[in-house]
Amino acid sequence: MGQLGAVIASVDTKSKVRELIERFKDNILVLGLDDMDMFKGINEIFGDGAALETHPSSAAWWYWFKSRIRPGAREGHSRVAECCVVNPVRDGMNLIPYEYTVCRQGSPALEGVPKRSVIVVSEFIGCSPSLSGAIRINPWNVDAVAEAMNLAVTMPMAEKQLRHDKHFKYVSSHDVSYWARSFDQDLQRASKDHSLRRFWGIGFGLNFRVVALSPNFRKVSVEQVVSAYRRTSNRLILLDYDGTMIPKSKIGKNPTKEVVQILDALSSDEKNAVFVVSGRGKDSLGSWFDSCQKLGICAEHGYFTRWNRDSPWEPSDVVADLDWKKIAEPVMRLYTEATDGSYIEHKESALVWHHQEADPDFGSCQAKELLDHLENVLANEPVAVKRGQHIIEVNPQGISKGIVVRAYHLNTDLQREATRLRTVHR
Repeated sequence: MGQLGAVIASVDTKSKVRELIERFKDNILVLGLDDMDMFKGINEIFGDGAALETHPSSAAWWYWFKSRIRPGAREGHSRVAECCVVNPVRDGMNLIPYEYTVCRQGSPALEGVPKRSVIVVSEFIGCSPSLSGAIRINPWNVDAVAEAMNLAVTMPMAEKQLRHDKHFKYVSSHDVSYWARSFDQDLQRASKDHSLRRFWGIGFGLNFRVVALSPNFRKVSVEQVVSAYRRTSNRLILLDYDGTMIPKSKIGKNPTKEVVQILDALSSDEKNAVFVVSGRGKDSLGSWFDSCQKLGICAEHGYFTRWNRDSPWEPSDVVADLDWKKIAEPVMRLYTEATDGSYIEHKESALVWHHQEADPDFGSCQAKELLDHLENVLANEPVAVKRGQHIIEVNPQGISKGIVVRAYHLNTDLQREATRLRTVHR
């Protein structure tokens, strides 16, 4: 801001400002500022034409300026223009709206020139989220651009002043020193406990990730597991499915014959209570493990529980209103049509969007956009939107895999109480 303030206070800028004020004293100057790019400025011209066609009376006092000007003159035009339009179809962190705001604020040497301003900005540029007082537009919608321009120039002076004050307060407080300081604070906060942790790299390529563990963490050896298993007489074994019993990269999701045989042997031991705890549907899990007579299954992240093959599926106590599916499913369908290799999994209590077989980079980007979209449209619904490994899942609030643990302890306590009562009656 210091360098820009010096340019604004220069003799050349003051002379240019006086010249422009005299030249456009009977007009409201609308300024379109862009970099020299063949794709920039076209939308503003279309919008300007549409605005003058829709509001022909504006032509008497509206002057649109779009030209190549040297840097010194640009500050002069920004100081005089009451409205600035920055409307590229796609851009990064565009600084023109910030520079325009500082120019409109001016300097003590330019007192007497109004400080109010309105910014019309494309919603597809990086600075748009930080301009809370700007009029955001879709640059492809010519009618919306035209209406935004007309709104900007016909807006009451008091509102223009409020919008300008809001922007200048943000720009003046978020300077280079602020960003450097906040970035350093974020780094320190993120690395505060790093010296107390041990880090391990797992996986290769796009599947590589870093796992942070406490210094007291020790990998349990097979010998320790076997020794503890033999010493105990009452064991609760909870097993995940995807990534545990089958690799996440496997296309066919059914378990191998060997896995089914091992689970059947474990669950047949009277000392064991074995549960497969998965987010998958109860029909699939029930079919895959049909030969395991005493295996417990917790499906759909705890929404359904079956204690053994012969017992019925018990739904969770959480009352689920599933009307939200009518909102979430059309959104997921749009992303499925646009993302090759993705698909929607329909569960009784949830909807899951899978992108494991899509292009890794594109699928990840689409998943991020879908997550934001669903969180927005489902903000008032009793659901949780979660991102997992190659999935976006929407399920009712209160549903978790911990339900099977609570249910098991409750069932165990009831059995103990029943045994105690039988003993007393004898």
